[in-house]
Amino acid sequence: MGLVTPHCMIELDNVTFKWHKNDAKPTLNIPTLRIDKGEHIFLHGPSGVGKSTLLALLAGINTPSSGNIRILNRDLNTLSNTQRDVFRAENIGYIFQNFNLLPYLTPIENVTLGCEFSKSRKQKALQQTTEPKPSLQKEAIRLLTALGLSESYHSKDVASLSIGQQQRVAAARAFIGSPELIIADEPTSALDTANRESFIKLLFEQAKRANSTLVFVSHDETLKPLFNRAISLVSLQEPL
Repeated sequence: MGLVTPHCMIELDNVTFKWHKNDAKPTLNIPTLRIDKGEHIFLHGPSGVGKSTLLALLAGINTPSSGNIRILNRDLNTLSNTQRDVFRAENIGYIFQNFNLLPYLTPIENVTLGCEFSKSRKQKALQQTTEPKPSLQKEAIRLLTALGLSESYHSKDVASLSIGQQQRVAAARAFIGSPELIIADEPTSALDTANRESFIKLLFEQAKRANSTLVFVSHDETLKPLFNRAISLVSLQEPL
């Protein structure tokens, strides 16, 4: 792989992925992909094309069958499972399609949980708040409010919230501690068009404030004009 510039957030080189070694064809076959720091990327493609699989590779949840993946100039292939877990906790905020919130916790508790696995994320979260006595709870409140969840819901069980409200909690959890990379997997699929666009604009505001790169995955191509750059996963892949 060639030299990576300091401005590069993500670089893939000849990456393939198979769920099983004996599969005739790989699920993913990507010759090259480069995403620079600070970009807001719209990654699209039909269901089943491998969008969530690619996100799991970018997050180091899965590893490629062949090829190289570099995030923030770190070659994920050289990291152990534990090292990838630490790298993800410190540098990546993930908004899951089904949110993955803990239903017995409040929104504030769900959001601050994101800092329990990384001291650096916790320190950055404390630096973000302008309160005289900074705390993770105050930063969680700031994020939840900025993302459109009013304070009257902050201490309720998250299971009692609507889908749209849970979505905002999941986004706040991803953004706390200003991770360098935010990955969003179909986070607006349950919303109507107007609310999707409104939510995406809130994501952009927080990404800009945190200086985070945003990789947003959806099958809804009507959202494409909102982003810096759109990438078709179908076009990105080598014909099989």
